[in-house]
Amino acid sequence: MTCPDLVASRAQKTIALFFFAFTIVCGFSSSALADSQIDQIPLQIDSLEPALTEGQSLDNGMTQVTAVSQLGDVQPTDWAFQALQGLVERYGCIAGYPNKTYRGNRSLTRYEFATGLNACLDSVNKLIAASTSNSVKQTDLETLKKLQEQFAAELSTLGGRIDSLTTRTTTLEKNQFSTTTKINGFSVFGVQGRSDNRADRNPRDGQRDTDDPGTQFNVINQNYISLTTQFSPRDYLYMAIWNQKGSGDPRLTNDGRLGYDSGEFELYLSDLNYHLLVGDKLAIVVGTEGVYTSLAFRGPNRVESSFTGPLSYFAQRNPILNIGFGRGGVGLDWQIAKRASLQAFYSTSIPGFFPNSLGGKGHNTGGVQLALTPTNAVDVALYYINDYSPDGALISYTGDDQLTAIDSNTGTSKPLQTNAVGATVNWQLNPRLTLGGWFGYTNSRIPGESGRVETTNYAVYLNFPDLFGKGNLGGIYVGQPPKITSSTLPVGNNVPDALNTGTGQSGGQPGTTTHIEAFYRWQLNDNISITPGLILILQPGHTRNSDAIVVGALRTTFAF
Repeated sequence: MTCPDLVASRAQKTIALFFFAFTIVCGFSSSALADSQIDQIPLQIDSLEPALTEGQSLDNGMTQVTAVSQLGDVQPTDWAFQALQGLVERYGCIAGYPNKTYRGNRSLTRYEFATGLNACLDSVNKLIAASTSNSVKQTDLETLKKLQEQFAAELSTLGGRIDSLTTRTTTLEKNQFSTTTKINGFSVFGVQGRSDNRADRNPRDGQRDTDDPGTQFNVINQNYISLTTQFSPRDYLYMAIWNQKGSGDPRLTNDGRLGYDSGEFELYLSDLNYHLLVGDKLAIVVGTEGVYTSLAFRGPNRVESSFTGPLSYFAQRNPILNIGFGRGGVGLDWQIAKRASLQAFYSTSIPGFFPNSLGGKGHNTGGVQLALTPTNAVDVALYYINDYSPDGALISYTGDDQLTAIDSNTGTSKPLQTNAVGATVNWQLNPRLTLGGWFGYTNSRIPGESGRVETTNYAVYLNFPDLFGKGNLGGIYVGQPPKITSSTLPVGNNVPDALNTGTGQSGGQPGTTTHIEAFYRWQLNDNISITPGLILILQPGHTRNSDAIVVGALRTTFAF
């Protein structure tokens, strides 16, 4: 077979570098590669795809060979063997696939040929630059020059196509997103009970004359299902429904209230809010349901959760962060520095729409928090809450949350305007031990009237992540639930004296409640955990003469 015969049959399935090798060996000028003949080759690069294994590309899928013998599918009897051998030994511009094959029978496009030509030009230029130009024949250089001129348009077009493809790929990566909805949820089954005890209550006169009505064992089933619909990488809609069967109520005080015991209620929409990332450092949330402090603020204690964290409501977080327990509103989260962020929110509760057992009717609540991470192991949160309560109740669900006395004749109490401040610190001493604590203070007044009522609360805790196994959690919490330390409201409105068979004179609580809690969460698998625990309440209701309360609980949580 003569060289012209080979040119006429170049529609045969060969790769670009084979044509280049054949051209040099035969000594063709560019005129031999007539446009009418070259145009018979498809102008597309899709034909490359079948020859590449998954994850390879033309840039990294082929490797340089130093001898033709390294190519398993090229034999000395092949008619192109000498041409390939010359290119490898003289110019080093033949590449093989990772499996040591050349695949010389694949189809060729003008763009592939231009790519191979450009690779060999680069190799020749390197040889010249290295002062080894004696190994480069002048006739070959002339042929290369003519080929470069002949395929200048293709090389330019190929570069443009690559730039266009890169731009399109970048655009697709940024915009390729489909709306998705994810369903998550928790189902909690709790068995709990309290020891027999009697309280100095109704009236509080030093006599233990009131039996605790919540001492019997009972079962609670609480279910929470959430749907997160993501419209883009920067925004999503969050919706959740919630219900509870069974309850630990009735109770004399909030002391020992469990985090998963919100009172029995039917299924209702608990969350409906929209989240949007504005820029890279500011996120906002707005919604008609579920916009309140614990959603808007970042919690330093990483394990707070009524489903998988501490058992009691008190141990979840600083009680002042539950004030108001709002429904609809707006919030923001602003990363003001690498180790500092600012959160703020405003929420309100519409009377008549919230389950009676969960409170919050008619409250207007706002707050701001500065979250700091001075070191990788330490988290600090400083926060301020402002709340208007139409009935003198803070809705914190722990300790003293009813701060104005209820009129026995009308069954109502005066409204309150409250300012609260607090701080939480969480220090990870090592991967298996975390030390933390908080302090909270409230100062409330009846609008338009004199006097103040003040409360304080505090807690310290130890968390033991991965205790006796990965995913497990142990915890010890000790603290004082909110306590009225001083109340100077007008006579008849002060809670401590009203409980002391008095007329609501000024004064604080006579005793101090101490909350001691220990629990251990055993993580059976990714979806199921069992948490037994004990809670000891000393001087419940901040009353010296009441019996201590012991609460035992076994919480089983199913997550999906």
